[in-house]
Order: sequence, then structure tokens, then C-alpha cells
Amino acid sequence: MERLQKLIAQSGYTSRRKAEELIINNRVKVNGKVANELGTKVSEKDIIEIDGKILEKETKEYYLLNKPRGVITTTSDDKNRKTVIDLIPTDKRIYPVGRLDYDTTGVLLLTNDGEFTNILMHPSNKIEKVYTAKIKGILTKEASDTIRNGIMIDEVKVQPLRLKTKKIDKKTNTSIVQIIITEGKNHEVKRIFESVGYEVLKLKREKVAFFDLKDLTSGEYRKLTPKEVAKVYSLKNYDKK
Repeated sequence: MERLQKLIAQSGYTSRRKAEELIINNRVKVNGKVANELGTKVSEKDIIEIDGKILEKETKEYYLLNKPRGVITTTSDDKNRKTVIDLIPTDKRIYPVGRLDYDTTGVLLLTNDGEFTNILMHPSNKIEKVYTAKIKGILTKEASDTIRNGIMIDEVKVQPLRLKTKKIDKKTNTSIVQIIITEGKNHEVKRIFESVGYEVLKLKREKVAFFDLKDLTSGEYRKLTPKEVAKVYSLKNYDKK
């Protein structure tokens, strides 16, 4: 027996947090009866309905993609632009874990496992994300110290775990900088550098948790191994509900 919200998340329908909202709002039925208590326990034999539709139990799939520039990180696009979903041939309803900007490249995980997604996205798990940024201008010690001490974004102090200048090119007036963060705010890395007066010209996510690009070229993907999936589940650091 599992908690209802966990089983919904495991089906790939949505995250556990969203599943809890569905339950509280009387949108979920178990064996024909409304189930609006978060403590409800069910088994895989029970029939779960959400908004009148029976919840299908999908086989879980997990992918690591080297996202290329110019591809949208979403499941669909009303402007008919290419999305990350278009790069992976599957009939499962996979979706990206988090988001990379249109012009940002690198590590992107995709799955139909809501619990897996929640583990990687939940703030308390402090999942590390490593980025390499090419910025316009020479990053000064003063600007570096300001970033290291924390930048206010959306009224929250954001403080990188690491900031290191990898290369300076005075001829082109650019710097290559590595930055490690644990938050997941929109355009976070770009906003960090913009706050101290630097424009990000190129941005690549090199690593998420223990996942890196290894031999994947731009646009290539691979399936995760069962061992890797289990390792992600071991990262969970928040209480089950």
C-alpha cells in the first residue's frame, strides 16, 4: 500500500506536490469514490480517476540529453519550434526535469516519473548544477566577491557554492567562468552575472547532481541505467507525506 499522492506521482501524471493539490480539490477518485485526504493509501489494484479519467500506469523512462542551442525546453510549442521532446523518439509522455533557456546548452534530464522529478527539483535536496558561462568583459575580484557573498533574486538571497574564473581573453574582452548553484530560479545564472554588470554570451550546463555529458555530443541522448535511477532516489532529503 502506498499513499495516493505518491502513486499518482509515480505514474508520471504529475509531481507529488501537484498530486496533493488534485486530491485536496476533490479531483481524485479511488474505486469510484472521491478521495480528498492526503493520508489515503491505495494499491496498484485500485482504480484511480483524475477529473473523470482513469489513471494509466506507464512504464517509467529516464533520459539524459545534451540539449542543443535553439531548442525549447517544453513538451510542446504553439509557434511550432523544435522542443526537447522532439529529440527523443518515445511514445511515453516524458517531460523535462527543470528548464534550460532557448540559447542554453548542456545536461537535461527527461522522464515520466513524477517522484524522480520532485527529488531533483525539491529545494531541500540541494542538487548541485554546474555551469560554464562565457561573459562579456573581464570578471573583476570585486564582482566575484559580490557574487560569492550572495545576490538577491526575487527577494531571495542566492549564493553559489563555487565561482571560478577559468579563462580570460583580453583580445575579445571575455571571461569563461564556472559557477555551481543549487537553486533553480528562472534565468538564475544570467541574472547573477547581470546583477554585477556582465552579459552572459554563452551558457552551458555541464552537470546536474552526478550526471554529466561524457561522450554525448549536442542533440544526443541516452537512457539512464537502473543504478543511476536508484542513486537519484537515494538523494531524497525531505519527509514523505
